[in-house]
Amino acid sequence: MRYTAKTQMVCATQIAFDLDGDVVRNVVFTNGCNGNLKAIGKLVEGMTVEQIEGYLSGNTCGNKPTSCADQLARAVRAKYNESQAAK
Repeated sequence: MRYTAKTQMVCATQIAFDLDGDVVRNVVFTNGCNGNLKAIGKLVEGMTVEQIEGYLSGNTCGNKPTSCADQLARAVRAKYNESQAAK
């Protein structure tokens, strides 16, 4: 299923991705550092929510308490949890 999430305190304004169970696919960021965010999307392709959290949670950008990568980890966890609660 396709999900979108608004980001907070980062240059990217939105993240869209597919969840197949707990596997994340087709990550697309809106705005932000285009090349870097495309690379993150490619790197996490096929990873589980837990794997993405393990690699990206807590990553910061400059003096911000978060980053686009951290926002992705938060978003996939939140949407996965929502999908499980709906079952």
